[in-house]
Amino acid sequence: MCVGIPMRIIACDGIAATATDGRREARIDLSLTGPQPPGTWVLSFLGAAREVLPEDEALKIRAALDGLAAVIAGGEPGDAFADLEETGPTLPPHLAAAKAAGKTIA
Repeated sequence: MCVGIPMRIIACDGIAATATDGRREARIDLSLTGPQPPGTWVLSFLGAAREVLPEDEALKIRAALDGLAAVIAGGEPGDAFADLEETGPTLPPHLAAAKAAGKTIA
């Protein structure tokens, strides 16, 4: 499994950038997003930026990853999933439509 890590661009040199996840710096490939100015958040997979993220989305992902790491270490997630707890779980549109139509099995 590959997990995307939100990273903030520190410096950009064409299609390569130095970015940080708040703990470490890494060199990442920007071939898929194009050059990005410093301060831009990207979702990085295995050293390659795949998507430009709004800051609030990047911070939510980072909080969720921090909460997951805390649980794996035997701790509590804290408020890492507060945005999900406020709204509760929701079904994807195709399942919500099936449920509304009274279907109970696939």
